[in-house]
Amino acid sequence: MTTILLYLACVLIWGTTWYAITLQLGVVTPEVSLVYRFGLATLCLLVFAKIRRTNLRLSRRDHFFAWLQGLTMFGVNYALIYYGTQYISSGLVAVLFTTLTFMNMFNEHWFFGVRLRLGTALAAVLGLAGIGLIFLPEIRQLSTSATVLRGTLIVLAGTYAASLGNMAAIRNTSSGLPIVSITVWGMSYGTACLAVMALLRGARFEFDATPDYLFSLLYLAVFGSAAAFVAYLELIRRIGPAPAAYTSVVIPLVALAVSTWLEGYVWTLAAAAGVVLVLVGNVIIVSGARRPSQPASATA
Repeated sequence: MTTILLYLACVLIWGTTWYAITLQLGVVTPEVSLVYRFGLATLCLLVFAKIRRTNLRLSRRDHFFAWLQGLTMFGVNYALIYYGTQYISSGLVAVLFTTLTFMNMFNEHWFFGVRLRLGTALAAVLGLAGIGLIFLPEIRQLSTSATVLRGTLIVLAGTYAASLGNMAAIRNTSSGLPIVSITVWGMSYGTACLAVMALLRGARFEFDATPDYLFSLLYLAVFGSAAAFVAYLELIRRIGPAPAAYTSVVIPLVALAVSTWLEGYVWTLAAAAGVVLVLVGNVIIVSGARRPSQPASATA
């Protein structure tokens, strides 16, 4: 039951952040908004750790892997996704990000020698096919233009960075490091990385005091970052990165429901069929999910 609740928390929270992100765009540049978001999320986790009296001390070696997780999962990943969204539609970005499931499967096999599971692969194929049907109009608009190709490659690079972050998370959680501790340090390093990127790009650290920006920032920081990432890392610890990454396939469905409610999204027969495929894949992945045995090399 706890695993199911963690899974639902990740899906529901991150499924609604797509709309919240649109409220962030405008006055403040994406990198600076991300610095605000993860900086605030880090403060929230520090308060939480203080209340729980969590030991935040890490060895020098563990700090390196915390830095690696922060760089890939909280820094480069989000920056590249934001950059790519400037060139292609958000619907196509959602489709491309679902490849995280496949990337996690192969990276887990490559780095840790974990056997590829047929059930996970089948669920991923069904999920990708379903998402493809849902976002068929956006995919049909995909051309060979340099702009679209650039955006596609940037988003795929960001997705792979997220997968590498998942691999670092495997190492950190399998080493017995407290999830809150590693998330605090990871977000701190990720925020620093984003701040450096913003400075190198010459971004101005402006702030938008409008209600929409403030509300979306608080939601993205407290729920979309602090709470959701702790839940996701715990999910990785319990069922492994490939099944956990299937949340990225289900999340667009929640985003689609929000779009239907707030933006007037019009459903089609293909979209309905896509939802069915994603739900079938979801049943397969959740029913077959179990915590994989961690190889000795995972703690190296």
